[in-house]
Amino acid sequence: MLMLLMSVVAFSDNLITNVGQKSNSDPKFIIHGLFCFAWFIMLVVQSGFIRSKNYKAHIRWGVAGMIMALGVFISSVYIFVVVFKGWDAMRLFVKANRMLMFSFAICIWLAYRYRKKPILHKRFIQVGTFYIIGPPILDRLSGRINFDNVELFNVIVPNMLFLSLFIYDWTTL
Repeated sequence: MLMLLMSVVAFSDNLITNVGQKSNSDPKFIIHGLFCFAWFIMLVVQSGFIRSKNYKAHIRWGVAGMIMALGVFISSVYIFVVVFKGWDAMRLFVKANRMLMFSFAICIWLAYRYRKKPILHKRFIQVGTFYIIGPPILDRLSGRINFDNVELFNVIVPNMLFLSLFIYDWTTL
């Protein structure tokens, strides 16, 4: 729910306050945004199924989740190819995000591969999702909450998320 909230706040200008901006009428950004938003919503829904012990629904909806993850990956790669003309044209955070997309894809594939091992499955989904909150969401979020040092914010938040997993595992396993 925290990652969904971070995403909504980060893109609140597109969703609420400045809906007339150019990117809101560009199909590639609309499709990408819908896949990403659906991915974050699916994480919340799937977690709810597990909390309520509705494993059959979790498995059924898992197929839709995999389709959404594939949509996030493909739409991201498409945007990188269409918007940025070559590696040299990209700023450092764009290059980082491009590399993190492959980490996301690998984690989601591993989550599928280890779907019968709940702890591994959950961790791969969580870590993969941490990779996609990278620069696009965190840069925008830092601006929305008036955190002046974007680079520091991009270091603190992911490290806090990974630390939360470590603390959870340390205390429960």
